Formats: sequence, structure tokens, C-alpha cells
Amino acid sequence: MSGEEEENAAELKIGEEFLKAKCLMNCEVALILEHKYEQLQKMSDDPMNQVSQVFEKSLQYVKRFSRYKNPDAVRQVREILSRYQLAEFELCVLGNLCPETVEEAISMVPSIKTKGRAHDDDAIERMLNDLSLIKKFE
Repeated sequence: MSGEEEENAAELKIGEEFLKAKCLMNCEVALILEHKYEQLQKMSDDPMNQVSQVFEKSLQYVKRFSRYKNPDAVRQVREILSRYQLAEFELCVLGNLCPETVEEAISMVPSIKTKGRAHDDDAIERMLNDLSLIKKFE
């Protein structure tokens, strides 16, 4: 991205390094941190001895704001959103915020309606319906 071009997430102008970066949804981070926390507990007689305050607060945060708790549901969310050829950034925003309507999804991630992409309102509606089914049966 040239120095003159201004970054704009609504148009997916977020910098080359971010377009290629792997993003994680809060629910994925929660699973990773919970696993690490369990490992730390097994390794120490006093589990709080090896857990920093930052780690603890990070775990609390992602657990609080995770929309999906079940590991299978987390995997399914990523699989469903991946089918729609979203950028990692878009996938994680939609997976974290779980919009209920097409209008909400577009207002949260305007780039999904960018010209030349196959995300018409019907496709977005299907994607949201798929996500709501996962949440309903979790």
C-alpha cells in the first residue's frame, strides 16, 4: 500500500500485511487460552503461580465476548464464513459481532458489498442464516 493511499477498512484498504494476516475470532482465542490455562494448571501445584494478570484478563475478555462456546460450533463458524471468500478481517468481524440482518452485516463490514464480489443481499442472508443455525443448536 503506498504512503499516499489512506487506509479504509470499509473498502478493505487495511494494508497488505493485514490482508495476508491470519485473524482469529474471540471464540477461537478463548479456546486457545483455555487450553493453555489447562496446561499451566497441570504443570504446577499452584496454577495461579504461572498465570499472569494480563493472561487472566485476556481470557476473561474473550470468554465474555465470545458468541460461540462449543469447539465444534467455533470450527463450523469459520468453515461457513470461509465458504463466502471473505477476507480474514471480514470473517472475524462477522464471527465476533454476529449481525442478524443484511443491513447490520453491511454496516459492520461495508466491504462485503464491494463491486466485483459475489456478495449480493441473498448471499449475505444465507450466510447469516447459516450462522444463526449454529448459534441456535449450540
